[in-house]
Amino acid sequence: MSKEFWDESFSENEFVYGKTANAFIRSMNEMLAAGLKVACFAEGEGRNAVYLAECGHHVTAYDQSTVGLKKTTQLAQEKDVAVQTVVKDLTTEGVPVQQYDAAFMVFGHVPREKQVFFINNMLNSLKTGGYLLFEVYSEDQLAYKSGGPKEKSMLYRPVDMLNWLDGHKWIHFYYGEAERHEGKRHSGLCHVVQVAVQKTAR
Repeated sequence: MSKEFWDESFSENEFVYGKTANAFIRSMNEMLAAGLKVACFAEGEGRNAVYLAECGHHVTAYDQSTVGLKKTTQLAQEKDVAVQTVVKDLTTEGVPVQQYDAAFMVFGHVPREKQVFFINNMLNSLKTGGYLLFEVYSEDQLAYKSGGPKEKSMLYRPVDMLNWLDGHKWIHFYYGEAERHEGKRHSGLCHVVQVAVQKTAR
């Protein structure tokens, strides 16, 4: 989906995905030490980035939408924390490599042919030993109608995740149902893929 699509999508005054961090991100953050240098990818309006900053991390939020990132800054000011924002198309533009201790992503849906670049972009941003943690909708989400893209090619296949991240240390992998209530666009039972891996040297 284009920058123009997301700019328009985030143009409403309300936070369309809410201001509360994703439940998977909250649970995974518990395993991390405090004060890490972290990045949030495809972060939209900033709910996860602001939460992580509240937890004491040094946070950079990446998204292609300038409107979404303005709302990230607004929410950070509201919560009295600092979040650096960077406008970038994460499916075509690389990010600084070996910079972060952890990389987070929630429901960052891109076309099938761009997914491997997107995942590798996040992985490359990590220092060796850093953590990649994300939750996305699986292809099975189409039957649930509780949020996410309406095109199968914009959703994720668990076997792709296993192949793309092969060789790294698996901390958590889940493919199945979850209950999510995140603003007006994610509401109810859904079908997700959850990943937590620790980057190993290659």
